[in-house]
Amino acid sequence: MRATRIRPTGVERAFGDHEMIVTKTDTRGVITYVNDVFVRVSALPECDAVGQPHSVIRHPDMPRAVFKLLWDTLGEQREIFAYVQNLATDGAHYWVLAHVTPSYDLGGRVVGYHSNRRHPTPGAVTAVSALYTKIRAAESRESHTPDAVTAGYRALQDALNEHGMAYDELVWSLTNGSGR
Repeated sequence: MRATRIRPTGVERAFGDHEMIVTKTDTRGVITYVNDVFVRVSALPECDAVGQPHSVIRHPDMPRAVFKLLWDTLGEQREIFAYVQNLATDGAHYWVLAHVTPSYDLGGRVVGYHSNRRHPTPGAVTAVSALYTKIRAAESRESHTPDAVTAGYRALQDALNEHGMAYDELVWSLTNGSGR
């Protein structure tokens, strides 16, 4: 796949409540498997997806701090649920409720990650979008990426402390429609 910069079009793409996007990656986040729903929604053919870093579908509006949280959690060999806005190769965007888990070999070593993504509720997207806007604002005040990630992560933790919950609790409160 050519290394081009995809510009978001503002067009939102949806997929069915009964559908699930599935991908698998190696331990570095390089895609090793995609299902047909991923191919259709991301507008990224399987032959172009496999071998690419999963960040190939990263939307520029996604806070880096959320990915830090994701990788930190996976590094502890724990699963994570997260709301993520992705960018299709045609510039459309789509929101997902992602469930990412480590994959193990027979010896118990992590060999990659498996992600199932469902279509989130509109209310959850509205709530998490507001949170992500605050985090991105904190990130944008820094000129160096590591500093931006640190500032965004601090903003995320501050927001979670205000709500009196951890990120996974926030995700579930939004998923169940009881977000604060």
